[in-house]
Amino acid sequence: MKTLDMTKGVPLKLILQFAVPLFIGMLFQQAYNFADTMIVGQGLGEKAVAAVGVTASLYAVLLYFANGMNNGFGIMISRMFGSKDYAGLRKATATMVVLDGAVTIGLTAVVLPMVKLLLRWLDTPEDIFSQAYAYIFIILAGMAATIAYNMGAGFMRAVGNSRMPLYFLILSSGLNVSLDLLFVMKMKTGVAGAALATVIAQAVSAGLCFWYICRNYTEFLPKKEDWRLERELTKEMFSTGLSMGLMLSVFSLGSIVLQKGINNLGTQYITAYTASRKICGILQMPLAMLSNANATFAGQNFGAKQYGRIRQAMKQVIGIACLWSVISAFFGHAAGGFLIRLLIGEADPLVIDSAVLNLRVVTWFYIPLSILIVLRNAMQSMGYKISPVISSGIELAVKVLFCIVLIPGMDFYGVVITEPIIWVLCAVFLGAVYLISGNRRFS
Repeated sequence: MKTLDMTKGVPLKLILQFAVPLFIGMLFQQAYNFADTMIVGQGLGEKAVAAVGVTASLYAVLLYFANGMNNGFGIMISRMFGSKDYAGLRKATATMVVLDGAVTIGLTAVVLPMVKLLLRWLDTPEDIFSQAYAYIFIILAGMAATIAYNMGAGFMRAVGNSRMPLYFLILSSGLNVSLDLLFVMKMKTGVAGAALATVIAQAVSAGLCFWYICRNYTEFLPKKEDWRLERELTKEMFSTGLSMGLMLSVFSLGSIVLQKGINNLGTQYITAYTASRKICGILQMPLAMLSNANATFAGQNFGAKQYGRIRQAMKQVIGIACLWSVISAFFGHAAGGFLIRLLIGEADPLVIDSAVLNLRVVTWFYIPLSILIVLRNAMQSMGYKISPVISSGIELAVKVLFCIVLIPGMDFYGVVITEPIIWVLCAVFLGAVYLISGNRRFS
């Protein structure tokens, strides 16, 4: 049985040991996203890229809420693993399965009938509306597969196994690209084929996760009596999950508001923003990897009441994240034009120039972004349920304000500067909360 007890040993070494498989997994995931966009762009044209891009923020707000809740459940499991409460861990696992199932059914039933209405609210251009609808409907209909994979992978990561989710993700990414080539390039199924390929690949990876867990973690699997949900545990897991879900979904809701502002600028700017965001996603992978690994470390050590280890790790992780941010800024500036053209081909010069501009500006603000995402994830693991949600609320409020005031007057330049300003504000807020309350909370 593969586990990693992060309550003993050198904190940074443990975090990096846990983080390397996460990084490789994110690399494959982003490579798939890059390949998926390239296949759609080269095979179907820039309007198809825009159609997929216009749905990204809508899908993110729903998926991030469900997966955020799932991450919150994983925090509870990591705490119990850290405190060696294996009986509680089994009960928490049963509770996670029940709550995840309820969230999946509820979201799917509520959202699917509203897809067209939501796309209209986003001011989706008519020339890409039908493609956007076909893509997002299939993706949302298959949401259960994505949530199931994240539930299985989240369980394994909570007990210190970040390798097996990586292996299953690599297999899933390879299958996804192969199905993209088959459906989009060979069978000419359009963006619907790309969406179907994603759902099938995610379902396969979810099945592999559950197969592995049932074979290798029998000690942690719920017994018959564990399925009788305890009120206090269910309440604590739901509140922790809801806090994480709201933090991520409110953050993503801000992205929907920003996407609405971009959609009003036209298809060219939608394509430019979509392309630059794909590359930004790749450059942000190490930041996400470090923050996720540190969150698992914080969760286990919080359960074991090893608060000094948490503070030590936070300083080291933020330092490494800031160093990567500087590297990303130089890389984005030097290679931005080449990467954009590689992604979407020789498109309209306005599309290319706008995408490069966005990429170069936002990467120079990755230092406050790195501080923000490390603090957000770790503070959730340390029992902060309100302040990370408030930081996401700040982000939403500023995006709404800027979409009303800034973007109409500055066009795409307003889009470019919106997120950097938000990252600075939210990083300052969470940093102040952590520094002021940390000594009192963890003394």
